[in-house]
Amino acid sequence: MPIFSSLTSAVLVVALLAMPGAAQESGIEVGARAPRAMVSTLDGKPADIGSFIGGKPTVLYFWAFWCPSCKELEPEFMSAQRKHGAKVRFVAVAVSVNQSRQRVKAYTARHKYRHLTLFDNEGNATDVYDVPATSYVVVVDAAGKVVYTGLGGKQDLDAAIAKSIAP
Repeated sequence: MPIFSSLTSAVLVVALLAMPGAAQESGIEVGARAPRAMVSTLDGKPADIGSFIGGKPTVLYFWAFWCPSCKELEPEFMSAQRKHGAKVRFVAVAVSVNQSRQRVKAYTARHKYRHLTLFDNEGNATDVYDVPATSYVVVVDAAGKVVYTGLGGKQDLDAAIAKSIAP
């Protein structure tokens, strides 16, 4: 009987997660106002992530150089930046788990990243954005409202960015 109950519970959870319109499990709610959070630049200077929100759409990308999903998403992120960079701000937020500011700075220099990269050394941005894992993307419109959240190596960033651009 306990095995049946566990199996039934597992099937129910999978079914609920697969339902269209099911509640978002984690991450900042779509429709929420993008919060402020203190992080730092790769040079160690304090920076408020909120100062990069508003005026034009912003793509926030929570990543780590050791993350396989991040490596998978990187070509899509770079392509979106080339395509939308004049209209949209791209900000990568390096999480501090198993990374140091110096290692992130070396990695971004070696890969010739053109987007702004910040370091979330105390987990402030990770906390206020309720980041479930690395490879988490938050798209914010020009008014500061979250219009998309996504997780994983396969995301359609062009479609996500389109939600942030006024018609």
